[in-house]
Amino acid sequence: MPEPEIRELRYFRAVAEDLNITRAAERLGIAQPPLSRAMRQLEHRLGVDLFDRSGPRLALTTAGETLFKESGPVIDALDSAVRRTQRAGQPSQGLVVTAKPGVATELLHLLVGELRSELPGIEVVVSGFGEQAGMVRDGRADVALVSRPFDDLGLECEELYEEPRVAALPAGHELAGRDVLAADDLAGIPAPRWSRADVAERNYWAARPDDAVDGPVVQDSSQLLEVVAFGQAVALVPRSMAERNIRPDVTYRPVTGIEPYRMFVVWPAGSRSAELARFVEAAVRYSAGPPVASGA
Repeated sequence: MPEPEIRELRYFRAVAEDLNITRAAERLGIAQPPLSRAMRQLEHRLGVDLFDRSGPRLALTTAGETLFKESGPVIDALDSAVRRTQRAGQPSQGLVVTAKPGVATELLHLLVGELRSELPGIEVVVSGFGEQAGMVRDGRADVALVSRPFDDLGLECEELYEEPRVAALPAGHELAGRDVLAADDLAGIPAPRWSRADVAERNYWAARPDDAVDGPVVQDSSQLLEVVAFGQAVALVPRSMAERNIRPDVTYRPVTGIEPYRMFVVWPAGSRSAELARFVEAAVRYSAGPPVASGA
């Protein structure tokens, strides 16, 4: 059986996302008739119907839903391979480093300051919550500073340090009068939800995952502290963040029975460039002492 072409899979995914041939054709920049023929040709090639055309609106069949699910990683892997190949073919590859604003970027500032003269092509990309591992995996970045939890599929990593997490409470909260809290003390109290966080990340940032109560969605650490200050949630944060964000409307207390905050440097599995090795070595050396305090 002839295998589908990559072009056909890209066309199929556009139609499957829009469930409208006209809109998909506009998005792809092609005419509608060739796109319709391409979908018919793909169905003939696979020997199954991918779309149910019997109703007033186009719908995916069971086979179409399966192809949509299975083709996503294939397209992503190809795009990643192309990006990495293009970077490998450049005369000077440089080094693209990514991290989330806050604890990671505090360390990143130190590393970049030291390595600028040795790695003049170093580029820093500040990315959003949960994006770092994916950027390394798909070739948009060469190395990242990432905190657990993250998906390490296709990556190699080195732990840099760990530090305790503490509870950020609204000033005047009934728990603020205690010197030390337990995870059970936070059961049933709303916790901020990081935008785009998956289940593992949501559970990590909740003291009691089974009893977690969703609080407001936050995009960054500054917003998280405002949510806490207004009494809308209680958050778990790295101790270094608490040390750099002393404010009268937020109280920090140690919490027992929760996982620490762990920072890693990650890079693509099998990558052995000299620039990467130099960055990883510097990251490990800088992290040998106490973790760097940060504002977020």
